[in-house]
Amino acid sequence: MATRRRLSPEESRRTAMEAARALLIETGPQSVTLKAVASRIGRTHANLLHHFGSASGLQKALATHLAATICSTIRDAVLAERAGLGSSREIVDLTFDAFDREGAGALASWMQISGNEDALDPIVEAIHELVDEIAGGHEDAEPLHKTTLALVLMALGDALMGSAMSQALGLQRNEARNAATAMLERSIEENGILAT
Repeated sequence: MATRRRLSPEESRRTAMEAARALLIETGPQSVTLKAVASRIGRTHANLLHHFGSASGLQKALATHLAATICSTIRDAVLAERAGLGSSREIVDLTFDAFDREGAGALASWMQISGNEDALDPIVEAIHELVDEIAGGHEDAEPLHKTTLALVLMALGDALMGSAMSQALGLQRNEARNAATAMLERSIEENGILAT
């Protein structure tokens, strides 16, 4: 009989987050349960209950994990754009992919529907911290805040309804990304929102 290696609390949480993220991407937010994650990582339901307290605690931890990972990637893209090594389109694609392909949009809507709205706090807080960091002490950060709001809402809407709406309107699937890129480029030109 094989014995399981004992994981540190940090390793256990990290392994659970990786499994939860994989389940989110593969089968959707409804599958991110303590039982499913425990089964995937070969741990007990009680073990995950100890670490997260409940399914909503697990989902909030996943939202925190996603927000940190996604914001770090977007931060790197913004820094690359500032250095002339990246583009507005890369920032838009990363944002849209975070909500669509990475599952943040589905997770956000699932948490809203299931009444777990406070689980969205980590996502909102991480975006706010990223925007403040990007603003870097500029006196007037309002243009950056407005552009961020529009970009996030466009990415979220596209993740939830983009395919169906594009098809219904006879538009290319990437039309919302094109519009978001044009908006971001216009805002950079008019307000210098990503300038150092």
